[in-house]
Amino acid sequence: MNLLDKLKINHRPRSGALDLLKYIGPGLLVTVGFIDPGNWATNLAAGSEFGYALLWVVTFSSVMLIIIQHNVAHLGIVTGLCLSEATNKYMPHMLSRPILGSAMLASISTSLAEILGGAIALRMLFGVPIKAGAVIVTITCLAMLFSNTYNKTERWIITFVSIIGLSFLYELALVDVDWGKAAAGWVKPTFPENSMLIIMSVLGAVVMPHNLFLHSEVIQSREWNLENESVIKRQLKYEFYDTLLSMVIGWAINSAMIILAASTFFKQNIAVDELEQAGQLLVPLVGNNAGVIFAAALLLAGISSTITSGIAGASIFAGFYGEAYHPTDPHSKLGVLLSFVPALAVIFLIGDPFRGLILSQMLLSVQLPITVFTQVYLTSSKKVMGVYANSRSTTILLLLLGTMVTALNIALLTSLF
Repeated sequence: MNLLDKLKINHRPRSGALDLLKYIGPGLLVTVGFIDPGNWATNLAAGSEFGYALLWVVTFSSVMLIIIQHNVAHLGIVTGLCLSEATNKYMPHMLSRPILGSAMLASISTSLAEILGGAIALRMLFGVPIKAGAVIVTITCLAMLFSNTYNKTERWIITFVSIIGLSFLYELALVDVDWGKAAAGWVKPTFPENSMLIIMSVLGAVVMPHNLFLHSEVIQSREWNLENESVIKRQLKYEFYDTLLSMVIGWAINSAMIILAASTFFKQNIAVDELEQAGQLLVPLVGNNAGVIFAAALLLAGISSTITSGIAGASIFAGFYGEAYHPTDPHSKLGVLLSFVPALAVIFLIGDPFRGLILSQMLLSVQLPITVFTQVYLTSSKKVMGVYANSRSTTILLLLLGTMVTALNIALLTSLF
């Protein structure tokens, strides 16, 4: 059973550009995790401190993300199972339970960061205190998840991502961008002095545990006949287009953040390491509208990334019971609550909520290799994937990328202390 078991099975998807548009969407939900408030902070720091020099990190991280997310989406298409269901089915419970339990903690940690991002935006826009803003963001996201079908949620996310992208296009139109330096920065790796921490932050924040569970789940929103080989192959092809397009959009938005910071703060020799500081400084440099649009886009990023974190938490929790995510399923609803409520509690219980961000990143750093290497094990298994199991070269590439991401997260974690 997949997440839309009540929908009519499409046995013969038609070909053509218009039909391809029907497959666009799942990747954009994953892209939200690539442009969440945490990425905003690291991108603004990269641009304000090093100008256009670290744009290549966004290019490299986007390529890395395409490979890993493309692989986990294959698991969902070929097996009809999300990562949590496959873990529960194909791994012994003495391993699957701790894996899924740690993934649930990672979802809580992610929700903590995303809710805080939305709360910061509310304070920037309306002066709402952080704790009150966190409650507002949480209730808003719960209402959207519990009152909407998956298709409606997907359309909301696509709309939010579009508005965020247009917001940064508007901001870039207000500043003087050196596109020659930007073009060189995208393709030429450089390592300015004291830049390694920022580079590790950007790369380490790209692959997130909850996004791996999320992608393998939401890719099944386009239902297919698993017994028809040609349908599976077509799904695999369209999934790649969806992932590629979505990650390119993520690349463009992340690049726009760095370019905006390079064209404003770097020129003025202003180092920016807080989201609220960036919004305030844009006003005298660019104008009042820039500050408001920046905060509004951040609010949409916080809400949309909180929603996708909730879906991931629901998928993980439902996997304990061998079930897929469904908006009306009790286990899925409980999974959303288990992702949001503890995150909100941490914001209230910790005196400095931003200390909670550090703790959440620590937990994500520890859990990430567990999810990545579980994914590689499953997608490389012929028992799980049949003829679609990873080739040896693909397995080696995934293991190298998984090791690289793990090392980056460990190095970043070590730097925090």
